[in-house]
Amino acid sequence: MTYRVFVDGQEGTTGLEIRQRLAERKDVEILTIDPDKRKNIGERKKLLNEADIVFLCLPDAAAREAVQLIVNPRTRVIDPSTAHRIHPDWAYGLPELDVELRNRILESARVTNPGCHATGFAAIAYPLVKAGILPRDYPLTCQSITGYSGAGKKMIETYEGPDRDQSLVSPRGYALGLSHKHLPEMQYVSGLTYAPLFTPVIGDYYRGMAVYVPFLSRKLNKRINAREMQEFFSACYIHETFVSVAPFDEAGSGMNGFFDPQALNHTNHLKIHIFGHHDQILAVSCLDNLGKGASGAAIQNMNIMLGLPETTGLL
Repeated sequence: MTYRVFVDGQEGTTGLEIRQRLAERKDVEILTIDPDKRKNIGERKKLLNEADIVFLCLPDAAAREAVQLIVNPRTRVIDPSTAHRIHPDWAYGLPELDVELRNRILESARVTNPGCHATGFAAIAYPLVKAGILPRDYPLTCQSITGYSGAGKKMIETYEGPDRDQSLVSPRGYALGLSHKHLPEMQYVSGLTYAPLFTPVIGDYYRGMAVYVPFLSRKLNKRINAREMQEFFSACYIHETFVSVAPFDEAGSGMNGFFDPQALNHTNHLKIHIFGHHDQILAVSCLDNLGKGASGAAIQNMNIMLGLPETTGLL
């Protein structure tokens, strides 16, 4: 069977990646829009309603508008924007978190694709909250470093353009007002009473990210050490293809003392690493911000929605 797919917003970073990943698949027919008509509401509405699966690679307001244009009940939507990530009527597209969530994605006509930072954070926080290990009101902090591609085409041009500023060689913290757009879903999806204090950093490289979440064992509901936390996560994700847990490495010696946020680039994988000792624990998620953090996750959700093997077309 061939499925018709329309990427609304196909010129953006995520849209281009989705189209590239789908280009080799024989079970997919990609519906295309003439570049001169990509803002033509009538033409977009036609394609939105012809498709079996629609990816909304758009700004939030445009994504909400696109949903209103869909009148065909057979058209199913995956939205990589932030527009619907905490909407109760939309399934959250991180199936590894819970079997019930995976089933909801399978059955839903509306799936919201997680943010890249939120994916790395929720993969750590959600299981701990669900198991009752992490108090819901724990004062969590989170820091991440990501490649500049996650900020879109304008930021890519800033880093790769001819007038590039030399200051860009240094990692740059941003969202310093502590109101990053991923915070609502980080709190909502993980079941936390309060949002974490989140400090993202952009690095001078194209893709790949690491999300750091520290814990004090003495403040957890169940006092576990770092090695026991690694064992906990290993059990949580033992049957997952795209989420795995690294062997325990107390001091990061297996990485020569350094962490590589680009280790999983060009894949749809996320790996959790646990470092620390009896009281201080550091959990780190590594993923490709354009893979499991965006386009790869979107295709994985499409596969689930269509009843296909989740690994179809993914590395």
